[in-house]
Amino acid sequence: MRADVQLSKEVELFLEELRCIRQFSPHTLKAYQQDLIKLHNFINLNNISWDLVQGHHIRVWVSKLHANGLSARSLARMISSWRTFFEWLVLEGPRLFSYTMLLNPVQGLRPPKKAKSLPKALSVEYAQVLMERAKQEAHCKSAIDDRNNGEASWIRQRDHAMIELLYSSGLRLSEILGINYFQTQVYAKDSSGWVDWVSAEVTVLGKGNKRRIVPIGKEAMRALVLWRDCRQEQLKAPDGPLFINEKLTRISPRTVQARLKQLALRSGLPVHVHPHMLRHSFASHVLQSSHDLRAVQEMLGHVSIGSTQIYTALDFQHLAQVYDMAHPRAKAEKT
Repeated sequence: MRADVQLSKEVELFLEELRCIRQFSPHTLKAYQQDLIKLHNFINLNNISWDLVQGHHIRVWVSKLHANGLSARSLARMISSWRTFFEWLVLEGPRLFSYTMLLNPVQGLRPPKKAKSLPKALSVEYAQVLMERAKQEAHCKSAIDDRNNGEASWIRQRDHAMIELLYSSGLRLSEILGINYFQTQVYAKDSSGWVDWVSAEVTVLGKGNKRRIVPIGKEAMRALVLWRDCRQEQLKAPDGPLFINEKLTRISPRTVQARLKQLALRSGLPVHVHPHMLRHSFASHVLQSSHDLRAVQEMLGHVSIGSTQIYTALDFQHLAQVYDMAHPRAKAEKT
């Protein structure tokens, strides 16, 4: 226990039980001690005894800590510690301290909600730079690219098609990896995913084993057709995974992540790019252009519109930036 803090006998005995009887780890004990020191300080500051603490006292103290900048995560842990302490005090108070607490003052108290972090999306300009770089590398005429350690040109063609499809249709990484190729569309219906080459649509199996159909943009479709022809030169079997690796088997998630990261670095982008960022970028950019939240929800495969609404915050950020640049009363005065 900290020597510079004289804790009450109630807190000392509770921590002793956690250590000796419940055998909590030193790390957990330290967290409980830090949380209970805050509670102990409030008790002393308000000159109130433990058995007289009420729910409104707890709410006021939590509000003050929240206002002072304690994070929602830390507040949630602290409230849990306080609740456990008062549960113990309700049970052991009559025996150890000769007083009775009828109710746990923390019972039913919910911590402040954690602030939702906004998904990270590329700007339209950065997305275009990335797609153009992938296209340029895919159209390099040499069969072997000496700049990339003797890498075969078909690998660059595959990367271009994958990245275009991720951005064009907002697919999850698992969804794009599950896409198969079929020479005959009839056989595709039992697959985890396939491309309809006539309608320019992709069918994928998303979360909850729910199928959805998403349109494919023109640029992505061109890249996919080129990759389809290139793939057939490498893999003679008519059916199988659409995106393959050097061993001619289904490409792994790590490979896609690494290839996209390397492409972004070669493109000079100042951010770490991962496959899900392209999904976020798709949602953000489509919403900025269409303002059709329901359509974006369906294309992303979200069950709840609430999952899609987070992109409206990104759309508002974009509108705010446009406003700041365009509105005469929003521009900063030149000095």
